[in-house]
Amino acid sequence: MNRNTAERLSPRKLQVLAAIVESYVATGEPVGSKSLAERLGVSSATIRNEMAALAEIGYLEQPHTSAGRIPSQRGYRMYVDHLMGDLTISPEEQMQLDRMLMLDAYEPEKLLENVSRVLASLTRFAALSTTPSGSNAMIRGVQFVQTGRRTAMVILMMSSGVMKNRVFKCDFDITPEMMRIFFRVLNERLAGQPLKAITPPFMQGLAASLGELAILMSSALRAVLELAQDSMEADIRLNGQMNLLFYPEFDSGRARRVMDFLESRKALCSLLFNDTDLPPAKGPVRILIGTESHRPELQDSSIIVARYDIAGQPAGAIGILGPTRMDYRSLVAHLSYLSRSVGRMLTDLMSEES
Repeated sequence: MNRNTAERLSPRKLQVLAAIVESYVATGEPVGSKSLAERLGVSSATIRNEMAALAEIGYLEQPHTSAGRIPSQRGYRMYVDHLMGDLTISPEEQMQLDRMLMLDAYEPEKLLENVSRVLASLTRFAALSTTPSGSNAMIRGVQFVQTGRRTAMVILMMSSGVMKNRVFKCDFDITPEMMRIFFRVLNERLAGQPLKAITPPFMQGLAASLGELAILMSSALRAVLELAQDSMEADIRLNGQMNLLFYPEFDSGRARRVMDFLESRKALCSLLFNDTDLPPAKGPVRILIGTESHRPELQDSSIIVARYDIAGQPAGAIGILGPTRMDYRSLVAHLSYLSRSVGRMLTDLMSEES
């Protein structure tokens, strides 16, 4: 919704809409003209007229059992685009959030797991965080650990701080000398390569260049290729799904559909990282209200997602999912701050390890 739409509404209509959104978010009860009249200092008749006009153009709805009004999805969209106001949190809140994140700030994946726990506890919604996708990552190095007479583990380390490992099996006994050869050859050929460059043709070319050594390394090469392909997709950490059951907006059927959606990692990643046909982001934050997600399971839900950067490059995302009746101003402010903090901490971790 563009600014011209907001400009076509009178200042009083905008004031009434903002007051209804904030009152309904706080109480969960339809908002009547009397309470608004007292709050805004105008007559109930004036408020009723403004509410009727806002309902007629689609910004408010009237539940069948109540004389009060509630925001429609269009009303929420007007609010988040034009009426939320200040989107900052206090220095005290910033310090508290940083202390909570610092508990696991020594390892990227633990930090990202912790931020989803912090968000779930803070918001009482379902919360998520993603590891950095591999689209912009480089390979920092490859490590090997022997796990058995004929088995070993390969560890792929990326510039994003993510590490992936896989056990592979050989048809011969593995010696320490072989481990040293595997380590030397693959680090010489792969360190510094973009992760997205590690494709089947690339690995076939690498194998061909190794001559007879490729026979010994075939299992290790296949494991590295599988790890590289897995690392291109962001992993998702979920916390707080059960929080949704405590909201009246989610009856058992709707809650189950939302839970099923959250378990579909592919669908969730597509929603988090696919910008096509979605409302524009406000800075690092994107807000999807109800049907804007184009997912029928989420027609009564809102998602707020904040992207984080590592060393100035887009990396991953953190976010929350809950009913459309949520405190958007506070949540956007907290997610904006947390995304910046997570990006800064991950950047610092990468600098320490390089």
